[in-house]
Amino acid sequence: MKNKLFLLFILTMTFSFGQKKEVKKAIKLFNSGDVTGAVNILETNAALFEQAEAKVLNQKTFLEAQIEQANKNFEASYEKYTAFKAAGAVNSDYDAKVQSLTSDIVNSAIEDNAEKRFVDAASKLYLAYTINPETNQDYLYYAASSSVNGADFEGSLKYYNELKEIRYEGITTRYLAKSTETGEEIEFSETEYNLYKKTKEYSDFKVETSESKFPEIVKNIALIYAQLGDNEKAMGAVKEARKENPKDLNLILTEANLYIQLEENDRFEELMKEAIAQDPNNGSLYFNLGVVNAQRGNAVEARKYYEKSIELNPNSESSYLNLVSLILDGEAKIVDEMNSLGNSRADNARYDILKTSREEIYKECVPILEKLIKVSQNEEAINTLMNIYGTLGDNEGFMKMKGLLK
Repeated sequence: MKNKLFLLFILTMTFSFGQKKEVKKAIKLFNSGDVTGAVNILETNAALFEQAEAKVLNQKTFLEAQIEQANKNFEASYEKYTAFKAAGAVNSDYDAKVQSLTSDIVNSAIEDNAEKRFVDAASKLYLAYTINPETNQDYLYYAASSSVNGADFEGSLKYYNELKEIRYEGITTRYLAKSTETGEEIEFSETEYNLYKKTKEYSDFKVETSESKFPEIVKNIALIYAQLGDNEKAMGAVKEARKENPKDLNLILTEANLYIQLEENDRFEELMKEAIAQDPNNGSLYFNLGVVNAQRGNAVEARKYYEKSIELNPNSESSYLNLVSLILDGEAKIVDEMNSLGNSRADNARYDILKTSREEIYKECVPILEKLIKVSQNEEAINTLMNIYGTLGDNEGFMKMKGLLK
């Protein structure tokens, strides 16, 4: 019986020694740069490790984490590092390895963004954030931005809502000074800045602090809800965002667009006027006011806004076309009356008056369309002006427009 126990002890010792030997061999190969060789040893001895003691298994897990990292399987690598730590294992290189994993993930995300693989970049940046949510909040912000660039609005909404929950500010501080020798402005760390302030090597010392990104985050949440067609949540987010930044032009326009979708034109017009107060030289704002007033039948107001839009932005094709369309709307009533007239002397006299009124409308449109065609050879404008010239009997103008179409 003693012999059997002694034999079992020897076998156990041999088995344990074999496990340690193979793990050390795999670690040695990995450290020498032979990742494939390390993987082969672990796979070949998989059965051997099934009954391994905790210390050996932890060494194996730590090695597997490094192998996954080397192979750019970042999620799997982090899971292995997490399992290693959860098992209560200790390795003096653990913190450095996890930090290097974070760096590898971020560098890979930068490459993805450069190659326009925005969704892949976003998931990697989010992983980098989850590794250390206290210090890596910037990566969550960049993940949200990458998701937007990749048109993954559901993903970006998730990230922006998390940023909102932690009230991410993203404020950065820059320490700057000018070299007395070259006059070049140089950025320093805070320690360097405080050190060089005591010397004569630099002058014009200044500290620049960026604005908080929180208002932008809340604004983007509203924009994304609007993009996804959830007007109710978008409106709630906009109102919340405007409390943070009531004069933000994009927020005003976002809220205005939501009111248009909800067919609340009065509120839309109020907000557009508020936007103009913020940006009085923005021709697009006047154009939008022209559109909503035209829809409501306020032709005089609409014309005023279209003309102001053209004044501020002489290249606005839509403003020219809408202004012409607004003027030509007056033709329909004239044509209806002309068609209703009989052949009496009074009717014929009235017809001539109406015909002249119609021609005056056309003549009013001519200079507007001519200006537009100088700005851009807009096909719709050329066609419209060609038909007007034809109706007015201007054969030269008609042929000129026909030539432009060709």
